[in-house]
Amino acid sequence: GEESLTIFVDKRKLSKRSEGSDPSTNSSAVTLETLHQLAASYFIDRDSTLRRLHHIQIASTAIKVTETRTGPLGCSNYDNLDSVSSVLVQSPENKIQLQGLQVILPEYLQEHFVQAALSYIACNSEGEFICKDNDCWCQCGPKFPECNCPYMDIQAMEENLLRISETWNAYNSEFEESDEFKLFMKRLPMNYFLNTSTVMHLWTMDSNFQRRYEQLENSMKQLFLKAQKTVHKLFGLSKRCHKQPLIRMPRQRSSNYWLNRIQSFLYCNENGLLGSFSEETHTCTCPNDQVACHGFLPCTVGDGSACLSCALDNRTRCGSCNAGYMLSQGLCKPEVAESTEHYIGFETDLQDLEMKYLLQKTDRRIEVHAIFISNDMRLNSWFDPSWRKRMLLTLKSNKYKSSLVHMILGLSLQICLTKNSTLEPVLAVYVNPFGGSHSESWFMPVNENNFPDWERTKLDLPLQCYNWTLTLGNKWKTFFETVHIYLRSRIKSNGPNGNESIYYEPLEFIDPSRNLGYMKINNIQVFGYSMHFDPEAIRDLILQLDYPYTQGSQDSALLQLLEIRDRVNKLSPPGQRRLDLFSCLLRHRLKLSTSEVVRIQSALQAFNAKLPNTVDYDTTKLCS
Repeated sequence: GEESLTIFVDKRKLSKRSEGSDPSTNSSAVTLETLHQLAASYFIDRDSTLRRLHHIQIASTAIKVTETRTGPLGCSNYDNLDSVSSVLVQSPENKIQLQGLQVILPEYLQEHFVQAALSYIACNSEGEFICKDNDCWCQCGPKFPECNCPYMDIQAMEENLLRISETWNAYNSEFEESDEFKLFMKRLPMNYFLNTSTVMHLWTMDSNFQRRYEQLENSMKQLFLKAQKTVHKLFGLSKRCHKQPLIRMPRQRSSNYWLNRIQSFLYCNENGLLGSFSEETHTCTCPNDQVACHGFLPCTVGDGSACLSCALDNRTRCGSCNAGYMLSQGLCKPEVAESTEHYIGFETDLQDLEMKYLLQKTDRRIEVHAIFISNDMRLNSWFDPSWRKRMLLTLKSNKYKSSLVHMILGLSLQICLTKNSTLEPVLAVYVNPFGGSHSESWFMPVNENNFPDWERTKLDLPLQCYNWTLTLGNKWKTFFETVHIYLRSRIKSNGPNGNESIYYEPLEFIDPSRNLGYMKINNIQVFGYSMHFDPEAIRDLILQLDYPYTQGSQDSALLQLLEIRDRVNKLSPPGQRRLDLFSCLLRHRLKLSTSEVVRIQSALQAFNAKLPNTVDYDTTKLCS
C-alpha cells in the first residue's frame, strides 16, 4: 500500500502484564498485546492512534514508531514522531523531491527505480515522466495522448471562475439596490444637466454613499485576487492540453463607470428600459437599438455659453444667460453690440483709392475748415524766422459743431522763402483729439517707425515756395479737434569736406553779415472728414449704468459703451501703448467730471473681464 506503520519493540523492556489489563491505561507499563491493538487501529483512526503511540514512546523507551507513506508531507495533522519519511514527496507546485527508499537500492537500479516511480505517481503509468530546464511533464504514451491534461481539475477551476463571476455580478447588483445608492440618486438635482464632474462632486459630499462604495471596492479587490489565483492555476494545468480553456475574467468597474451609470439612470431610463448615456454626444444607446429609453436632457448650467439657469416651463432650454451672452430661442449666444453709428460715426463713404487720389490732389472736397490762430505771425505776411513760431488750427466743435467729431487724413502748408535764403523750415506737429489744453495733445512722430514723412513740392513762383504735405490716409488717420504746429528754422551750410550739409540754429549762426532771409506761410489746410456725434445719446447710455430701463438694458449699455471705447482707442497714434482717447472724449465732448470718467472706465473694465474671449489692454493717460 501507500502507507505503513512500523513499530520497533525492545521486548526486554515490555511489561509481563496479564491479558485482563486495561490497554487504555496511561502508565509506562506496555504489553505486546497493547501494541498489536494500536497497530490494528492505525488504518481506522490514524490521528488518535499516532497520538497514543507518541505518549507511549515518550513514557517508555521500549518502542520506536516510524510512519512511512507516499504523498505530501502535510497530509497528517500529527507529525511529532521521531521519523516521518516518505518514499516520494510531491509538492503542490508539481515539483518532485526524492527521499528515502531508493538509497537502499544498488546504484545501477536507483535511476530506473526513480524513473519508474515518478512515471507511476506523476503520470499514472500513462506516460514517461521527464524533467528538463526546470520544467517537468509526462511524455504520453500512444494510448493516452491527453495524459498531461487533468480534465477534472481544469473543469473544477472553470466552474470556480464561473462562480466568481456570478458573485461579482451579485456584488454590483447589491450596490445598485442598496439604500445608500437609492438615497444618493434621489438627492441629485433634476433642474439642470449633471456632467460627470458635478456628479463626482456630489458623490464626495455624501459620506454614506462614499463608505458604501469603498465597501464594494474592498469586496471586489478580494474577489479579483481570488480570480487571479484561479486563472494562474488554470494556465498551469492546461499549458500542455491540446485545447486551451476559455477564460473570462470579470472587468473591474472604476468610479468613471459608476458616474456614467448614474447618468444613464438619470437620462436614459424611460419606459422601463435602461440605456447607456454618452456625455460626449449627449445621446442614449438603448437596448435592442430602440429609442424608447431616451429621457429629457436638462440644459447645461455653467460659465460662458452655458446657461445661467434652465427655463422653469421647459428645463431643456436656457432660462437666463451669463454676462456677455443673450438668450435666443432657448440658447445662450454671445452678445454683439448694436451699431454705434447712432452715437458716433467712424467711417466715410470714400474708398481707399478715392481718398488717396483726393489727398494727392489736395482736393477741397475733403478739406476740414478750421480756424487759424497765432500770436507770432499772420498768413501771407513775411516774418523773421529766427525765433520759433507757434500756430494752431482749431474747430471749436463744442461751440459750433457739437454734433460732429472730426478725423484728420492729412496736412498741407505752403511755405515761401526769400531768394538766396539758406533757411530750412523745421515743423513739429501736435494733435489734440477732442479739445482741452495743449498738454492734452500728442506729438506726431513724423518719419519714425514707418510713420509718413513730409513731402515737399516746389511751386512755379518767382519766390522759393514749396508745398509741404503730410499724408496720413486711412492707415494713420485719427481724431482731431486742434492741430498745433511749431515752426523753427535752421541754416543749411556745407561741411568741411564739401560733400555733407551741416545745420545750424539761426541764433547759433554768429556771422551778422550773412543774410538769413525771411519766410511766409501762404495757407494751411487740414484734410479729413467729419462724422456724426450724439453726446446726449451717449449720456443716456451712461445713465443706464445706474438706472437701467429694463432687465438686461444695463448689460446692453455696457456692451455698446465698450464697443465705442475700443473703436475710439483703436484710432490712437502709433506707439507701444494706445492712448486713452475715450477718456478725452468723455471729459471734453461730454463735459463729464474726472470722477465720473474713472467710474465709467472701472465699470467697463469689470464688465469686459466677464465677457468670453476678450483681452483687455493697457492705455496711456492723455487727458487729465
